[in-house]
Amino acid sequence: MKISQIIQVLEQWAPPALQESYDNAGLLTGSPHWNCTGILVSLDATEEVTREAREKGCNLIVAHHPIIFGGLKSLTGRTYVERAVIRAIKEDVAIYAIHTNLDHVWNGVNAAMADRLGLVERRILAPRSGQLRKLFTFVPPEQVETVRSALFAAGGGHIGNYSECSFETSGTGTFLPESGAQPHTGTVGSRFSGEERKLEVIFPSWLEGGIVQALKAAHPYEEVAYDIISLNNDYQLVGAGMLGKLSTPLAAYDFLQLLKKTFDLPVIRHTRLPDKPIHSVALCGGAGSFLTKTARAAGADAFVTADVKYHEFFDAEDELLLADVGHWESEQFTIGLLVDFLSQKFPTFAVLKTQVKTNPVAYFS
Repeated sequence: MKISQIIQVLEQWAPPALQESYDNAGLLTGSPHWNCTGILVSLDATEEVTREAREKGCNLIVAHHPIIFGGLKSLTGRTYVERAVIRAIKEDVAIYAIHTNLDHVWNGVNAAMADRLGLVERRILAPRSGQLRKLFTFVPPEQVETVRSALFAAGGGHIGNYSECSFETSGTGTFLPESGAQPHTGTVGSRFSGEERKLEVIFPSWLEGGIVQALKAAHPYEEVAYDIISLNNDYQLVGAGMLGKLSTPLAAYDFLQLLKKTFDLPVIRHTRLPDKPIHSVALCGGAGSFLTKTARAAGADAFVTADVKYHEFFDAEDELLLADVGHWESEQFTIGLLVDFLSQKFPTFAVLKTQVKTNPVAYFS
């Protein structure tokens, strides 16, 4: 098993194109061409986690947080980042980070939180726009199904909970095969006029290369005519945060008790308790205070996130219960999420959970 094969599967789930511009997800140390001896999953790829990986015979760490976030100007061991990178290089341990791209997919970090709270009727809180493309191509009637099926197999035609979505119209196409051409229909030197079908399919932007490749492989024409345009539509399966509902509404106090038990919390920072019950709940793993106003506008009764600053608590405007459960605490289920995913994809391969609790925050009570 090559590390590149594992990366390919991870990136089909959480495409790197979905990471934020400031992020640094991807392979940070090591080579994709190495044979993988085992995978250790962690939230953070610290020096201690790298040591654990080597002790357990794993030469690949799949971490949620990138250990290299900004530029490194030296590797002297002066900081915890430098020490972790030095150890990974010396021990031949590859580090792969899957960060905000995993935050933004439908079945990613926020879904893991929602699963633990039992939320139903879920949707992305802040869907991303500009992630969709539409392909138009022109096909002889007898080859339409072949081309359509190839585009579906390459990932085209998904709209929400629907798959194999396309649109087809009939028209007349013309072309004149010139010297050197090998036309599927018609003859060199004579203009051809005949029925064609215009086929339209939507697909996510990061699949464009594979979509075009599938189109050309399935299309009968020597020169395939097609157009690709960008769409401004929100992509409802991709974006920041998640909104769902509790099966049974809870009083605010009882909801905080649920959070405390679910996330194993010694303390919760929160705004004033509302008089109304908590039914609709917004979530964002990690630092999600930028979504507070979005959660309010969506009608959430509570918003669960982390790293909320003092002044950002005022953004709740007493319209929802804003609860800060802690950064590590909000993302702790990501480890299990990654282990389950990789174990399903590679059932005969060693995928281990770290035993190192990398949370740098402690609580005194």
